[in-house]
Amino acid sequence: MGIHCMFKELALFTVTLTLIATPPVAAQAEAGCQSRCGNISIPYPFGTGSAGCNISSSFFIRCDTTFNPPKAVLDTGNHEILHISLDGYLRIQNSASYDCYNSTSGARSSYFESGFPGTDFHISNTRNKLTAIGCDTDAVFSIQQKSYTTGCTTFCYDVADAINGSCSGIGCCQMSVPKGVGGYYLNFELRGNNSNVSSFNPCSYGFLVEDGAYSFSLTDLNSENFGDQRFPVILDWTIGSRTCREAQMDAQNYACKQHTTCKDPENGPGYLCMCLPGFQGNPYLSDANGCQDIDECETLKPCGGICHNLPGSYNCSCPEGFVGLGWKNGTFTGCIPQDRRSSTVDAVVLGICIGLGFLFLLVGVWFLYKKLERRKNIKQKEKFFKKNGGLLLQKKSSSNEGGLDNFKLFGSKELETATDQYNENRILGRGGQGMVYKGMLQDGRIVAVKKSKSVNEEHLEQFINEIVILSQIDHRNVVKLLGCCLETEVPLLVYEFIPNGTLSHFIHDQNEEYPRSWNMRLRIAAEVASAISYLHSSASVPIYHRDIKSSNILLDEKFRAKVADFGTSRSVSIDQTHLTTQVLGTFGYLDPEYFQSSQFTEKSDVYSFGVVLVELLTGQKAISTIGSQEKRGLVSYFMSSMEENNLMDIIDAEIVKDGERGELAAVAHLAKRCLNFDGRLRPTMKEVAMELERIRTSRGDCIPGTDQPKQAEFVVRKLSESWDFTSFSREGYTNCSITSTTESDVHPLMLDTV
Repeated sequence: MGIHCMFKELALFTVTLTLIATPPVAAQAEAGCQSRCGNISIPYPFGTGSAGCNISSSFFIRCDTTFNPPKAVLDTGNHEILHISLDGYLRIQNSASYDCYNSTSGARSSYFESGFPGTDFHISNTRNKLTAIGCDTDAVFSIQQKSYTTGCTTFCYDVADAINGSCSGIGCCQMSVPKGVGGYYLNFELRGNNSNVSSFNPCSYGFLVEDGAYSFSLTDLNSENFGDQRFPVILDWTIGSRTCREAQMDAQNYACKQHTTCKDPENGPGYLCMCLPGFQGNPYLSDANGCQDIDECETLKPCGGICHNLPGSYNCSCPEGFVGLGWKNGTFTGCIPQDRRSSTVDAVVLGICIGLGFLFLLVGVWFLYKKLERRKNIKQKEKFFKKNGGLLLQKKSSSNEGGLDNFKLFGSKELETATDQYNENRILGRGGQGMVYKGMLQDGRIVAVKKSKSVNEEHLEQFINEIVILSQIDHRNVVKLLGCCLETEVPLLVYEFIPNGTLSHFIHDQNEEYPRSWNMRLRIAAEVASAISYLHSSASVPIYHRDIKSSNILLDEKFRAKVADFGTSRSVSIDQTHLTTQVLGTFGYLDPEYFQSSQFTEKSDVYSFGVVLVELLTGQKAISTIGSQEKRGLVSYFMSSMEENNLMDIIDAEIVKDGERGELAAVAHLAKRCLNFDGRLRPTMKEVAMELERIRTSRGDCIPGTDQPKQAEFVVRKLSESWDFTSFSREGYTNCSITSTTESDVHPLMLDTV
């Protein structure tokens, strides 16, 4: 009995391997339809447009016979097709976006590539790369159906800075494509006119390309004809927009024919059809062109005895006078003469003994495996704990050097239980630094668990020191760090849970249940400024946040602001004025001075906060995928409106009706100062916080009675005449009786935080 089972398992394993190795048959077109265009095979569901030759208009292939040989062209987007696969992808030729600057004439020429909105095709997220070439280039990849943008930045001062074959951000950069991308728009974020690099890099290029199909060359930087090239791109295709389960309920329109199975793809909606194991052909066709049984007896010859071909499989047996399973195993045919058999009793006893022995062996191996696995897990946790700086943190905790009395070291099992094994349903957000999960601790507390993507082992001591510093921050407008876990491959940080989402969601998503009044916006701005000022000036060690944006500001149950996400933040010594780092941040909020110099100062946080102020005033996003090129960048649109005395035209209509015009103008002027391209002319966060608190506390004393509109118009007019905030404060509020504000008035939380 045991021998029989062992032979059967061996045979099944052999069949599986041989079936995998079986080559696919040629792709088939619908009967009576054109099956080739030039060198390209055209399998159904694709077709050349005759009645019934393609499954839908999206799959229409135009055969351009003006070329020799003819070219197959995807009618959607007019892209040349290089290959069509029934595995759910096709390879096409695609153009590059470019933006060129002529230093002699000052003229610009540009072309921005877009593609595939509202079709059955999606850009393959696993087989393509978004690539940008240039020395002053921000390639912006706008995804239409997702309403968000991504991209990469490449920068260099000289051709010699770049390296052939390397796309690490110097002369060339590459990034992966997100899932589910159909319609897209590829353009550039303009920071200058390329005048500094035009002598060796007159053009910026951005394009999608099949992974591995493009290798960067230094000559690409100064080539004005690079944009004429075409690049191979892989598109994933599916049938319709329904899942397999939904499509199978509509038998009349279900595309999968006999002997097939249905597959839900990972990249986008729709479904794919595949032949069952043991069959080959076109799963979208019926009869002779569809999925046909593979004759394994003829192609594989797997049997040492008699082979019986079955639908989708086969079986072996021994001829008369022989016994055995008939499976071929090397030189052994699987059949032995009948007179060489043992007696029935011997065979039964032998089978039982072998079966029991095999069972005991399996049980022993299982127990040994579990023991070794448990020991391996313990050692791995210890290894990760040491690698992540756990010993240093324990030393600081035991010596009470960092004041870590309320800081907890969590175990990996505890956080796995709290987050339900990091269930996708528990994900609160995804960011450039990692994922954030919602969890419930054993004591019932709700927390946010941040799982980082990576950790720099060269800066572990700095990482631990910054954990100690962040754990001591006790400000009501800063998210509290409760503890961490160092037993995992990358550290896990545990924060207090903030329930009401982000400021970005509050500003940009309509919600009549929570009116976004000017009073609430002004209070939130003052709270955020107070928190950042505390980090810069009043923490035990100054801390630069480095990623201030509305999506990193959370709102608690009372809609109080909480500054969060310190994934890119850095602490600095008291006498240090800046940090020289790799450029990190978010498009639309990034300080242009920091982008050019790679030197991050406290004024870089001020610039990012200025963008948040403009969002609060206008209700618009920092970067928009709609509207004119000028309006897509909120900062430039706001600054030009200020210069043209059109401030009230861009203020959110929701707050114009209840906001004091003088206050709106004062906050707008403060935002303008924060957004000064020269960081030296920006105010400090302490000054910003004091001014916002002054505006809040002085309301009601200013611009009284019927003179209010005139005063507001005077303030708006004054904004475009001077950058001098002192003169604005005196002249714009000449009728105000304002009590001077002390530092303790502005930052009461520094003395009595909760």
